[in-house]
Amino acid sequence: MQLKKKRWHCLPGQEPTDMDLKIMALEKKGKLVPTRDMIKTPEQIEGIRRSGVVNTGCLDAVADAIHVGMNTQEIDDICMQYCKDHNAIPACLNYEGYPKSVCTSINEVVCHGVPKKEDVLQEGDIINVDMTTIVDGYFADASRMFIVGGKATPEKERLVRVAKECLEIGAEAAKPYCFVGDIGHAVQKHAEKNGYGVVRDLCGHGVGVEFHEQPDIVHFGHRGTGMLLVPGMVFTIEPMINMGTWKVFIDADDPYGWEVITGDEKPSAQWEHTFLMTEHGLEILTH
Repeated sequence: MQLKKKRWHCLPGQEPTDMDLKIMALEKKGKLVPTRDMIKTPEQIEGIRRSGVVNTGCLDAVADAIHVGMNTQEIDDICMQYCKDHNAIPACLNYEGYPKSVCTSINEVVCHGVPKKEDVLQEGDIINVDMTTIVDGYFADASRMFIVGGKATPEKERLVRVAKECLEIGAEAAKPYCFVGDIGHAVQKHAEKNGYGVVRDLCGHGVGVEFHEQPDIVHFGHRGTGMLLVPGMVFTIEPMINMGTWKVFIDADDPYGWEVITGDEKPSAQWEHTFLMTEHGLEILTH
């Protein structure tokens, strides 16, 4: 009989800490626990925090400039210039062939919208701007919703508001030694209570030393399921909330093959922060 390999190991020559004992006890009960390399060092956390400051500043620059009549290539230009001015690298650029520095997803585009000159913002559009920065090798990731012109239909405005509430409620559910499923359960409950669908084909993720790390942070599910979240882990919560069905597709005619669209082509909204899990709860590293 082959014994199952343990995921969590104590540091050689050191007595187990309280955290070690908690994690090992839960692993013994069959729970999925992180590996030690998912726990960021103080140096790594400070690097991710610095990247988060630049990331937030970049989205602030977009917020100051976004207006009716601008095209999404102009948003990409703002983000690229901000990165150059702050010694940062846009992580999206050339990532698995992605052609731009930022994602700009309008109305029914859920995520990964590609900036282009022909996508001109109209009054009442809702748009998600999703930016990941690399500063000194450390990654930080965030996205915001914008209502173009400051006013949309009541249905779109409500969707944007509830999507932000889903992020906030998911973050409130994330306590030290909770599980990914606790976040997903809270998000799904709030979204569906409001009549919305939660995208299941895309998720949040670990981040910091690489663009996408473990664990996957799904935004639906049951309490007590998924990976254990412990102090020192850094990850995003980024629920994608659809006005209608949770299902999505990529248009076969999309020349880039990136843009994810709602299955019924109704609007979608998303907010995202990068978080650090501490002994006392989540610290927001990007806004």
